[in-house]
Amino acid sequence: MAKVLVVDDEKMIVKGIRFSLMQEGWEVDEAYDGEEGLNKARETEYDMVLLDIMLPKMDGLTVCRSIREFSNMPIIMLTAKGEDMDKIMGLEFGADDYIIKPFNILEVKARMKAIMRRNTKPVPVQKEQEEGFLESGELKLDTENERVFVRNREVNVTAKEFDLLHLLISNPNKVYSRDKLLELVWGADYPGDARTVDVHIRRLREKIEDNPSVPKYVQTKWGVGYYYRNEEDY
Repeated sequence: MAKVLVVDDEKMIVKGIRFSLMQEGWEVDEAYDGEEGLNKARETEYDMVLLDIMLPKMDGLTVCRSIREFSNMPIIMLTAKGEDMDKIMGLEFGADDYIIKPFNILEVKARMKAIMRRNTKPVPVQKEQEEGFLESGELKLDTENERVFVRNREVNVTAKEFDLLHLLISNPNKVYSRDKLLELVWGADYPGDARTVDVHIRRLREKIEDNPSVPKYVQTKWGVGYYYRNEEDY
C-alpha cells in the first residue's frame, strides 16, 4: 500500500486529496506547514510527497531542498502560480514534477501513478561489470539501490537524475534528443516539456562533474541532444 504525505496549509485541499487517495487504498499523512511536513518526511520514507510551494513557517521549495539532503522520495510541487520560473525553480530544488492549482484530482492521481511506475521500472543496462554495479571512469552506480559514487564518494541524486545517468552511461556515445529522454525517463504520458531535461542534466552535472561548465561525462551535441562520453575517450 502506497504511503503519501500531503503538505498544504489549505485544509479543504488536503481533505479532498486525502479522501480521494484513501478511496484508492493509499495511506495518507497530512501536514499544514513546512516545518511539520519536513519533520514527517524525516520520520517516514513516503512513496510520494505532494508539497505546496506557499507554506507557513517554511516554504515548499526549502522543504523540497531539505528533503533532498536525506531522501530521493518522489515530490510533486503544488503551486497556484503558473509562471515558468516557479516551475523551473521547483525542479531545480529537486522536485520530480509540478501541478498548478486549481487542479483536477484525477490529474494528480495520474501524475502520481506515472512517477511511482517509473520509479519501479528498470532502465535497460548494456553492461554491468559486477552484479548490481555499473562503473565508468571515476563513476560507479549501484543499480539496485539507485546510488551514485564519484571517486568512491556518494553523491545524493534524485530518482530522475539517477534514471538519466543510468540510461546515458549504459549507452555510451549514443545521442538522445531531449524529447527522447523525456519519453524514456519520464514516460510518454508526461505532460511537461523538454526544458525539464535541461534542468535535470544541469543539476546532474553539478553533482558528478569537477567542472560542470566543461563536463567530462555528460556531453551536449548542440542542436541534437545529450550523450555520455565513452570512458575510452576521456
